[in-house]
Amino acid sequence: MKILFLGGTRFIGPHAVKRLAEAGHEVAVFNRGLTLGAASLPQSVVSITGDRSRLGEYREAFRSFAPDAVIDLFPYSEADARQLIETFQDIAGRVVAISSCDVYQAFGRVNKIESGPITTEPLTEQSPLCEKRYPFRGARPDREFYDKVLVERVVMGQQSLPGTILRLPMVYGPHDYQHRVYPYLQQMRDGRPFILLEEGFASWRWARGYVEDIAHAICLVATNDRAKNQIYHVAEEQCLSMREWIERIGSVYGWNGKVITASSTELPNEWVPQIETRQHVQLDTAKIRRELGYTEQTTTEESMLRTIAWEIDHPPENVLQGIDYSIEDKVAAKLGV
Repeated sequence: MKILFLGGTRFIGPHAVKRLAEAGHEVAVFNRGLTLGAASLPQSVVSITGDRSRLGEYREAFRSFAPDAVIDLFPYSEADARQLIETFQDIAGRVVAISSCDVYQAFGRVNKIESGPITTEPLTEQSPLCEKRYPFRGARPDREFYDKVLVERVVMGQQSLPGTILRLPMVYGPHDYQHRVYPYLQQMRDGRPFILLEEGFASWRWARGYVEDIAHAICLVATNDRAKNQIYHVAEEQCLSMREWIERIGSVYGWNGKVITASSTELPNEWVPQIETRQHVQLDTAKIRRELGYTEQTTTEESMLRTIAWEIDHPPENVLQGIDYSIEDKVAAKLGV
């Protein structure tokens, strides 16, 4: 197949690009050419340099490549999705839009922007979606028009250009620019005997996926005709609580400490996560496993080993030196730790 990536050189993309190229597919990547990850892609990968905001201006370059499938890694807004469809309407065989589990009403409840009763069952691809539009408006200027629900509606609403949606969990692994593992790893590297969490947050569950496994799922939906006009989840089968997640990091790193908890009344307000921790975000991934044969390609231990090794070699730029742990120590003393 001929497969075109929009994006593809930052975090998840390089893993998917390499996997498809190594499988013998012709792969092209469209991006601004500013990301260092582009240098690590296989030499066979075709590079098309341009600005996503002016996607339509590159139609002739796209037509020349003639992709069977276009994988859009960053469709954030309804305008992005419409531009995607308009550009590839008569050029590509199918579009694959990478979405997120933040489309669900349950996720909106976590962030306290959606009402309704707490749900305890794992989310399926048919679970209710957020009713509130533009979930980050007013909170993040760079995502004023972000709305994956609207993106999905546009992509799945085309008769002449089949679409596929892949909803992702929280993704971790090498090249994670959000460094989701590092804050806990840093405390372990500092030799802390315990990591303190608010008790509700400690029990909160959030679906996760290792980056190479997520890339494998992207490859499956892009190359399997059965995925046309379908929506899929992908995530690890075991949805860990925050306590379990930190303990997993610690076990692989070799940390001998423990996770301790305190009630919100025992902690400074800024230490209490402002989310609805009774609402878990667990994803039922039976559909992609059943229909496309998806399975994780990396063991849980190996995925964490690779993540930790990368985080140690590439700590975030704002890493704190000499963290003041006095508040934690005082709370721990009151708890008798």
